[in-house]
Amino acid sequence: MYDIIVVGGGPAGMTAALYAQRNGKSALVIEKAGFGGQITHSPKVENLPGTLTISGNEFADSMLSQILEQGAEIEIETVCSIESNGNKKIVKTEEGGEYEAYAVIIATGVKHRMLGLEGENELVGEGISFCAVCDGDFYSGKTVCVAGGGNSALQEAILLSDKCKEVIMLQDLPEFTGEERLQQVLFSRGNVSAHTGVKITRLISEGGELTGVEIEKNGAKQEIKCDGLFVAIGLIPENEPFKDLAELNSYGYFDTDESCTTKTDGIFVAGDCRSKTIRQVTTAAADGTKKARGCPASHKEVSVKINGKADALPLILTN
Repeated sequence: MYDIIVVGGGPAGMTAALYAQRNGKSALVIEKAGFGGQITHSPKVENLPGTLTISGNEFADSMLSQILEQGAEIEIETVCSIESNGNKKIVKTEEGGEYEAYAVIIATGVKHRMLGLEGENELVGEGISFCAVCDGDFYSGKTVCVAGGGNSALQEAILLSDKCKEVIMLQDLPEFTGEERLQQVLFSRGNVSAHTGVKITRLISEGGELTGVEIEKNGAKQEIKCDGLFVAIGLIPENEPFKDLAELNSYGYFDTDESCTTKTDGIFVAGDCRSKTIRQVTTAAADGTKKARGCPASHKEVSVKINGKADALPLILTN
């Protein structure tokens, strides 16, 4: 029986585990894939207070080492359900694991949004990628397209422009929405070009590999030859398995405010999976901090006995 279970190892979850351990509570972190969450896809993180620049992978590794040093336990499994039985919460995994704790914070994270085009799933790994850090080297000296116009797309393109012969930006909006500084860096490079206000309408392939894309603007279609397509058009939450525990909004995010409470006593939410105006590593870490130290559920404390003393404990999910 743990004081806190953290399901998932993103910034919100690992921060929660850190604060739990430092406040004398036992924490188990269950992560289904790799620790760090979406930040591991960022080649450079330059907006962390006190840190000039660090890669997302380095940041994630540092956080993991820190919570292990504090005594947190980890499991690599996929959480499929949570049961609430009074003060006891039961977390079950696809691998058959079953873990108990006193309360829960769900911060299930997000996954990549797809274009929704025919043959897209089959071409993932065969020309379609989501991570320039992971796959950029495969396209050294080649031509790639980047779908998207926000910070993630701009950062991906900057990294790719260091390796690729040509980088072609494809943005469906009339203008790019990412930070002005990132735009200045990217578009100052001679091997970068852009199409705005366009829609990718078709993926072109040969022999099971991507060879180009078809775009449309104002009714006119154009084919662009490329060796790879990096999709950076946003993220979607993975909250569906827990909809009976916490309300979801129309976008699939947990419908809660800064209190991070849910309709189920003893179960909370934290990080990018919840409804919020800003999704950054700092805001995710803030959620994890609040929940690990104990916060009100439905405007009342979840009180349990630990070592003979009453305390308020959340169980944290950030899969």
